[in-house]
Amino acid sequence: MNGIDSLDLRNDPDYRGRVEYHCYDNSCTLRITNVRQSDSAEYRFMLMTNQPEGGVTGSPGVTLSVTDPDLHVKVINTTIPHGVTWRELNCHSRCLLPDRPSYIWYINGRRILTETSFRLSGYLFPADSYTCALKGFEGSPSPSVCVEGENCSRVTYTNRSICAFEGSTVDISCTYKKYGSVTSKFWFTPHRSQSWRFPSTPEDLREDPPYAGRAQVLEKEGGHSTLRISDLKQSDSAQYHFKFKTQRLQWHNDLPATSLTVTALQVQVSSVKWVRPYYSAVLKCLSTCSPAPHHLYIWYRNGERVQEGTSSVSGYFHHSDSVACAVKGYEDFPSPSVCVRGEACNRVTYNVRNICTLKGSSVNISCTYTSNGSLQSKFWFSPDCSHQWKRGTEPEDLSKDPQYADRVQISESWSGQSSLRISELRERDSAQYHFKFKTAGFEWGNSFAGTTLTVTALQVKVISVTVHQDYTEAELRCHSSCSPAGGISYTWFKNGQKIQSAENSSHRDRLYPGDFMSCASKGLENYASPSVYALKTPSVWVSPVDEITEGSSVTLTCSSDANRTAKYTWYRKNQTLSSEGAQLVFSSIQSSDSAEYQCAAENQLGRRESKPVFIHVQSGVKLPIVAGLVTVVLLVIVSISVLLWIR
Repeated sequence: MNGIDSLDLRNDPDYRGRVEYHCYDNSCTLRITNVRQSDSAEYRFMLMTNQPEGGVTGSPGVTLSVTDPDLHVKVINTTIPHGVTWRELNCHSRCLLPDRPSYIWYINGRRILTETSFRLSGYLFPADSYTCALKGFEGSPSPSVCVEGENCSRVTYTNRSICAFEGSTVDISCTYKKYGSVTSKFWFTPHRSQSWRFPSTPEDLREDPPYAGRAQVLEKEGGHSTLRISDLKQSDSAQYHFKFKTQRLQWHNDLPATSLTVTALQVQVSSVKWVRPYYSAVLKCLSTCSPAPHHLYIWYRNGERVQEGTSSVSGYFHHSDSVACAVKGYEDFPSPSVCVRGEACNRVTYNVRNICTLKGSSVNISCTYTSNGSLQSKFWFSPDCSHQWKRGTEPEDLSKDPQYADRVQISESWSGQSSLRISELRERDSAQYHFKFKTAGFEWGNSFAGTTLTVTALQVKVISVTVHQDYTEAELRCHSSCSPAGGISYTWFKNGQKIQSAENSSHRDRLYPGDFMSCASKGLENYASPSVYALKTPSVWVSPVDEITEGSSVTLTCSSDANRTAKYTWYRKNQTLSSEGAQLVFSSIQSSDSAEYQCAAENQLGRRESKPVFIHVQSGVKLPIVAGLVTVVLLVIVSISVLLWIR
């Protein structure tokens, strides 16, 4: 309900996008898709008329009860001769099921296509877990059960469905049990399968560029794992799975996991009444997610922030006013501006809220705008340039900014569309861009969020390496934090020379010590990625270079030209030392430190060892003292010889 008025289900956030009306003559049908248990309710049809009493409805309506299939697997064990256990699994439901339903069975999360009966039997391995689901309702499977005890492999998701606001942070959690030691574990989404090296082999979500820096995994004891995704985007709406492997088995990804829906906000205007000379109206900030009670909302009028409050406010408005809302803390993700009355109001609507693109490329940032009056000025600006404005809070035209000189072009259309084109993009161009216009009696505000541009450089990522005695065989991937556009081609360079016929994002090559690789987007070869180097054989330098005596300070330096940065390991007579830096320092060296020393440098492109260097530490007796003693001894010998000669 909307106060005392009935609310059309199509406008209810809980049903938006899931309801359809099919009407013919005097027969109307309501169709609800993706039915949830929360949809259990009484539904009524209302017929609006032009009579004073308004609408009519029938009472009671239709009562819908939605229930979970409530499936569970029952295990029946039978011991046959020779001590072998025959097991029978039955899929049960507490609900009344349709006649002759078909069932889907899963083992360790993998679908078994050959079974369609409610019963599964055989010599089943105790470490395996089994799950069943009704065919056609695979989204509501039974919990996974062990065929014996509780020590089997399985994954249980805390929530099957999560809805979150754009720009917010979400935690997706599961508990898992494993039979044996885990060799690998990670989160992934089939939604990104096109970026995997092998389409059927999932890859760690944290390694996927669109999630770089936004996804982290939190682990707790007892088999608890949480995927945390921050700065949510609507494109993050997907299913998220947890996967682990042991030496014997792996958890598969056929079972449904946690579905995340990232939703944008909308403003609903209702109860509009003419109260001379203004209109009174009730505003609601809505999304397809149920509103969280602890959230505060920011309200905007004509692009300017006006108040902070709840998700529902009321007030008086001019006929040309537009309004928008945002969740506090996520002001960069507001709703579109809507007119309080009609469609002829002052407003700016950005075509895209977030754009990510490559360094060196060009970008178009567009908006549509309507003005209730004749325009006096219009321009694009960026709050990031506010330190250059002559008047601190008064935005200035971006096209007149020297930083963007000769790189900015503005195009306009008669239908109220404006496009800002920036060419030869630099990483420092990453910012928010806003459109502003003025009329004789009106000015669009500055605080309403615009389009956020992220300019990113390419990087070479090492996917796999095989180190041989003389060379390293490596598979490399050219990527950025932006999702790659479809059909993009790349250029690869080896030792500064273009590699012909290498146009894919991935490239395999043989690298010898000192070789270096880089990549670029085709057509943007002047904006190549930083190079990655195959390790050269490291060298050990000793300081000081002259004789080393006990008690002195000595530094050994391991030098190897490396990108990515190398990790260093030091050895003494083939024994690993605790020092791992590029330098091994003796603050007061002793004669017992005399030995052969060697270092090893290692990065993603391999490992190389230096030749051993021998350090000889002289004893603590100083040479002048030794020379003096020798002189005294010689004098004594000479004196004795003279005395004997005299005698």
